Amino acid sequence: MAYDTGLAHRIEEIVEPFPGRARKAMFGGVVYLANGNIAYGIWHDRLIVRCGPSDYAACLARPNVAPFDVTGRPMSGWVTVAPEGFAEDDSLAWWLQLGWAFASALPPKAVGARRRAKR
Repeated sequence: MAYDTGLAHRIEEIVEPFPGRARKAMFGGVVYLANGNIAYGIWHDRLIVRCGPSDYAACLARPNVAPFDVTGRPMSGWVTVAPEGFAEDDSLAWWLQLGWAFASALPPKAVGARRRAKR
C-alpha cells in the first residue's frame, strides 16, 4: 500500500516554515527530517511521530495512538497516529510540532560523512 498523498499535502502546508527540513522515502512511506533526524512521517494512512522517550508513554495514552512497529519490534519513542487522531488541522499541527521539537533538538546528522566512512 502506498502512503497517503493527501496527508503529505496537508503536512507540506503546515511545515513549510520549519527551517532545515527535508523529505525522504523510507519505511515504504515518506519521512520528514529536521537537520537529518526523522521528526515525523507517513506510513500507509497513519502519521508516524518521533516523540522521544520522555513523551512516549503520554503519547501512547492518547486516543488513536499505537507504537510504531513495521518489523515486529516496536520502536521506543516513536508512535503511529490513526487518521482520526489528526483529522483536524490543529491536531495534525500539534503532532508535527511534537516530532519537530524532539528531532530538531538532536545533533545534526552528517549523512554524507557517514556514507563515506562506510565505503
